[in-house]
Amino acid sequence: MFKDLPKFVFFTGKGGVGKTSLACATSLNLASQAKKVLLVSTDPASNVGQVFETDIGNKITPINNLEGLDAIEINPEEAAAVYRERIVGPMRRILPEEALKSIEEQLSGACTVEIAAFDEFTALLTDNDLVERYDHVVFDTAPTGHTIRMLKLPGAWSGFLEQGKGDASCLGPLAGLEKQRDRYAAAVERLSDASTTRLILVARPRSSALAEVGRTSVELASIGINNQQLAINGMMPTETDGDPLSAALLQRDLDAMEGMAEAVKSLPSKVFPLRSENLVGLEALKRFAHGAPDQCDASQMPDADSDFPTLGALVDDIAAPGKGLVMFMGKGGVGKTTLAAAVATELAARGHKVLLTTTDPAAHITDTLGGDHIGLTVSRIDPETETSDYRAHVMATKGKNLDDQARAMLEEDLRSPCTEEIAVFQAFSRVIRESSKQFVIMDTAPTGHTLLLLDATGSYHKDIIRHQGSSNAMRLITPMMRLQDPQQTKIMIVTLPETTPVLEASHLQNDLRRAGIEPWGWVINSSLAVAQTRQPLLQKRSLSEQEQITCVRDNLSSRYAVVPMQAIEPVGAEKLKTLCATEHPSQ
Repeated sequence: MFKDLPKFVFFTGKGGVGKTSLACATSLNLASQAKKVLLVSTDPASNVGQVFETDIGNKITPINNLEGLDAIEINPEEAAAVYRERIVGPMRRILPEEALKSIEEQLSGACTVEIAAFDEFTALLTDNDLVERYDHVVFDTAPTGHTIRMLKLPGAWSGFLEQGKGDASCLGPLAGLEKQRDRYAAAVERLSDASTTRLILVARPRSSALAEVGRTSVELASIGINNQQLAINGMMPTETDGDPLSAALLQRDLDAMEGMAEAVKSLPSKVFPLRSENLVGLEALKRFAHGAPDQCDASQMPDADSDFPTLGALVDDIAAPGKGLVMFMGKGGVGKTTLAAAVATELAARGHKVLLTTTDPAAHITDTLGGDHIGLTVSRIDPETETSDYRAHVMATKGKNLDDQARAMLEEDLRSPCTEEIAVFQAFSRVIRESSKQFVIMDTAPTGHTLLLLDATGSYHKDIIRHQGSSNAMRLITPMMRLQDPQQTKIMIVTLPETTPVLEASHLQNDLRRAGIEPWGWVINSSLAVAQTRQPLLQKRSLSEQEQITCVRDNLSSRYAVVPMQAIEPVGAEKLKTLCATEHPSQ
């Protein structure tokens, strides 16, 4: 595994990259060296207990049959609920219901969950009596640079907010931290101490994931966290067994590794191969931790069930009204851009007028279309430009008369991910009305949490209606109203057939529902279960996907499609249209 680890080890990275597996394997490996280890998980879908076959929960628990290894699972959703009540509870008999709902929504975003989780595990990080009992404390997930910067801000957050100087994005959650300022300062100092802390950046061998790791590395270094290491998880094996899909995926991984930024290449790194088995159960984890070769016998595996709905079947229903807004939403790296381009191309091929718009600041959407725009109008919104303009506007208005300390707080507030979503949505709003006369296909959109923040703060919708007056309000259709109308808008949630991406997509669906927006359908992308492959490892992994596909079908959405893993990135109209086939390739 990893060598010469310091006292504190943090694993960080996007959902679904294998942070939990690496954290568990690292803890097991250290314990096998007669080290005393505490494993702390803040993963909302933590399966640490399942991996170690021990009932853990929110208490320090010895791991069965493993001398020297204890673990604790902090549920960030539960921590966030307790944290919200700590702030909102004292106000319940003081403020009107509408004001309480606004505050609760400000405390419902990802930043609150992260801060609440950090609030929990900093108690462990700064408890010297507890820490002294262990040689190593391993954290599954780490706070982002944005959260750490917020915690380093000077002054009183509560007073800043009460005076109305901050926008409703990420400073709101900090209102409940005033009593823990000293503890947070000690935690941030410990995080920045290279002699006691290492942060391991986990990524899949994909170009987009490695680019994200590069940005994260630079951000963490800028706030003093320099002891970093790179872990590439899930590298395709070199044994392709003459399987075209396996060979193509291997080449994709090699190209991504070769194309890494120099700053990422310079980090100490370790590559972990893709394995056929899920790392659940002590024996599977031991094999991974000790680098045992993967055992995969295709002759002993049942055939995969590939009888799943196709994207083409969903396009038939999308096309029926002849116009409307279709928004593709989901975490980064799930294939939203490609799927949006595929659906737009298919609709155009059927003779419909289509506008395809994206927040991709590069020419990726143009490259995906391969220069073939027949029947398509393509627009591109630059998030960096839109966000920069929005920040400048807020600083010139709300920040105009602030002192240096307050301006620093406002500037950090405007670095929130919510800020980009708000700025981009304002640009999106200009094209939404086009969907009343044609198809508008949008690649990426703001989360339900951000939409509710916009609504709660009067950024649009209520503010527009108020200014229009009662006579015009009856005829006015705001962007929010259009999004909430299933006759005008179809929200497509995109995910991968893996545990963490499906869980994250379900959280997105819950956010949208809170905003009164019901997702229309789900697309499960890059599935081996419906791909053609003879490679034993990929065949075995295809079986493990079916549990997640069944979960989507039975618990999350009655309308869904499964898109096969592609050997070659689909570029150009003809290849994009194959994603919209009405039948899966024969196995």
